[in-house]
Amino acid sequence: MKVHKTSGILPFSALIEACWKEPYSFSRLLRDAISGITVGIIAIPLAMALAIGSGVPPQYGLYTAAIAGIVIALTGGSRFSVSGPTAAFVVILYPVSQQFGLSGLLLATMMSGVFLLLMGVARFGRLIEYIPLSVTLGFTSGIAITIATMQVKDFFGLHLEHVPESYLMKVTALAQALPSISWGDTLIGAVTLAVLVFWPRLGLRIPGHLPALLAGVAVMALLGLFDIQVATIGSRFSYMLADGTQGQGIPPVLPQLMLPWKVPGAESASLPLTWGTLTALMPAAFSMAMLGAIESLLCAVVLDGMTGKKHHSNGELIGQGLGNIVAPFFGGITATAAIARSAANVRAGATSPVSAVIHSLLVLLALLVLAPWLSWLPLAAMAALLLLVAWNMSEAHKVVYLLRRAPKDDIIVLLLCMSLTVLFDMVIAITVGIVLASLLFMRRIARMTRLSEISAVTQPDVLALRVNGPLFFAAAERIFTELLEHAQDYRTIVLQWDAVPVLDAGGLNAFLRFVEHLPEGKQLIVTDIPFQPLKTLARARVTPQPGRLTFCSTLPDAQQLLDE
Repeated sequence: MKVHKTSGILPFSALIEACWKEPYSFSRLLRDAISGITVGIIAIPLAMALAIGSGVPPQYGLYTAAIAGIVIALTGGSRFSVSGPTAAFVVILYPVSQQFGLSGLLLATMMSGVFLLLMGVARFGRLIEYIPLSVTLGFTSGIAITIATMQVKDFFGLHLEHVPESYLMKVTALAQALPSISWGDTLIGAVTLAVLVFWPRLGLRIPGHLPALLAGVAVMALLGLFDIQVATIGSRFSYMLADGTQGQGIPPVLPQLMLPWKVPGAESASLPLTWGTLTALMPAAFSMAMLGAIESLLCAVVLDGMTGKKHHSNGELIGQGLGNIVAPFFGGITATAAIARSAANVRAGATSPVSAVIHSLLVLLALLVLAPWLSWLPLAAMAALLLLVAWNMSEAHKVVYLLRRAPKDDIIVLLLCMSLTVLFDMVIAITVGIVLASLLFMRRIARMTRLSEISAVTQPDVLALRVNGPLFFAAAERIFTELLEHAQDYRTIVLQWDAVPVLDAGGLNAFLRFVEHLPEGKQLIVTDIPFQPLKTLARARVTPQPGRLTFCSTLPDAQQLLDE
């Protein structure tokens, strides 16, 4: 049986396996083309909406879906993943774009790509398995709440000159701006959201994103008959081409090669490439890399379950890193694998990374052909699109199930991660969540280690106990303290270690101190020592002490020794 390895460093692995090791026929190309076009239709409005949510003009979201989507598909380790801008990044990218401008955001994206590349080379791909579900659900739900809050302004057409960075101040500012609500924007947002929610119930294979946006545009056209104006991409965003041509909305040109820290026409074009700049962007870049690694690998795991295939985790990290390094040189912001688009890719019949490449080519085609039309899209409709994305991202059904069924420790971790993500940021939430989850897990495991009496040993003045569970630092001190109290009235203590899978340095230290503190005349016999604890004792050069410490292979051997 051939074992598929997922922990090696295998760049280009998905492309090689899907298109080289497996015969790639015209029928497969046709299936990939259909799925790529399907996902491209979904990606075009989403990419623009996510770029706007991140605080940059919408074309940069399209650049991301096009450039990063191609690079990651060709070099990554998951054959079905579709990469581009995702909702999870909005809460990280928006503050960066507001503080450092577009150039700072592109530079931070490139730095995050370097981090991802290093993670892949260092074979960190399997570490995703060590992040508890309560942590991932907590910070994704927190991100969803933040994203939904950020869409309130455009959904209701509120007049808000400055949006505070603090979440609580942001909510306060939005509440104060409610009297300025635009009923035209609100109607467009409500209709778009209604179509998005009810479209799947029709059972049609056409994605609901395009019909929902068309419905929003139709409402905008009706409002125009009554001279009711609403905010659109064209009314909010403008551009200037290299030849000095100015326009509103999205420029109808392909992404141009540029230095990320010197974006033509950007307010931050003079961003200095200094150590101070890199240091200031380092926390955000690391956050992007961590979130990108988590989301891309989670996406790959989901796709594995849907298709029965296996991804290469480290190869996927390398692909994500290369995509985020290359994309900023063409105006692309941070990208990662998108679970919703990737799942749609599988359901549409994709067979290889070619489908993701076709999706990106469709985005490039839309830039050239549809740019004037895309500028007419109302911002309220884009906000409605992101509201549904936030709802899907929150996985509310899983959160409710965990709150009802999970142990109290997991509930505490989830609520803490969610709150910290909303009130502070994702890095703090994940760090605190993992540390707290680890501590609570260790406490839970430590409580499982216990002593039980062995009824087979009946000699007088002999206390025979079985140690059940690992003797590690969190449990050993308690176990040997209890043992010292129980041993007061006995001359010989027999410990059976057959159920001790682990003895770490803390457990070894507690054991040696217990032996040291045994009163004179008392003897300790340890039996049935498994391989790992035996190896630990041997490395520490723990040897028998005549009349004080004895080791026996089995419990019957210890009984025979006591009978002599």
